[in-house]
Amino acid sequence: MKEKRILYVSSEVVPYLAENEVSLMSYDAPKMINDQGGQIRIFMPRYGSINERRHQLHEVIRLSGMNLVVNDMDMPLIIKVASIPKERIQVYFIDNDEYFKRKSTFSDEDGTLYPDNDERAIFFTKGVIETVKKLNWVPDVIHVQGWMASLLPTYLKHYYKDEAIFSDTKVVTSIFSEGFEGVLDATMKEKIAFDGFSEDIVNDFTEPTYENIMRNAIKNSDGVIIASEEVSSNLTKFIESSEKPFLPFVAKDEFAQAYTEFYQKFF
Repeated sequence: MKEKRILYVSSEVVPYLAENEVSLMSYDAPKMINDQGGQIRIFMPRYGSINERRHQLHEVIRLSGMNLVVNDMDMPLIIKVASIPKERIQVYFIDNDEYFKRKSTFSDEDGTLYPDNDERAIFFTKGVIETVKKLNWVPDVIHVQGWMASLLPTYLKHYYKDEAIFSDTKVVTSIFSEGFEGVLDATMKEKIAFDGFSEDIVNDFTEPTYENIMRNAIKNSDGVIIASEEVSSNLTKFIESSEKPFLPFVAKDEFAQAYTEFYQKFF
């Protein structure tokens, strides 16, 4: 993996958020590639629960300042960066006061999903891609982990299809059992349509459940990793029938070799 470039786009990453399947693998996989001499970057949202002083986040002025359009609204993009202690791994944080200042990740203190989670996902996706363009850092593979990041395959393959910088970039999406209960905002379909997507893509968001959103991500990825032992049978069957290269679940103490060999399919 020496000198190969892998961009990790994750909903949650340890040590910035609590440990769960997504946040732990969003740390373990980049660390593994970094240890092999690969070039990696990590992007995640800058949730309000992240202590900027403790983790030494600082704004990158040259990358901040642009506005991203979400559902016909201009939303300012702020980019912050930090390094994971002892690992020499840079983490870029996508920030916006309207979407990410609140003190929890996906739901309020009563456990109710934030009504603008769909817009947050769109903003996060566009923010990552626009920032990578500004960095002029061309990834060989983009690895998507967590549902907040799961719109990236679709936007990269369609909305940004004419961007030469990504012409050879492949997208791998991990499917976890951890998602969300219920549905995102009922108008998510219209917000996706605003960005000019075709009807067949827009229709994937008619009922924006976790499973339907991940189905869309699978359709637009070049490869899929089953990252949880207990992924729903519906999603597992969908992956198996997609004709995409996929990696079945591998236990954490065995994942390094399996992930490395899977990535190598796309170079």
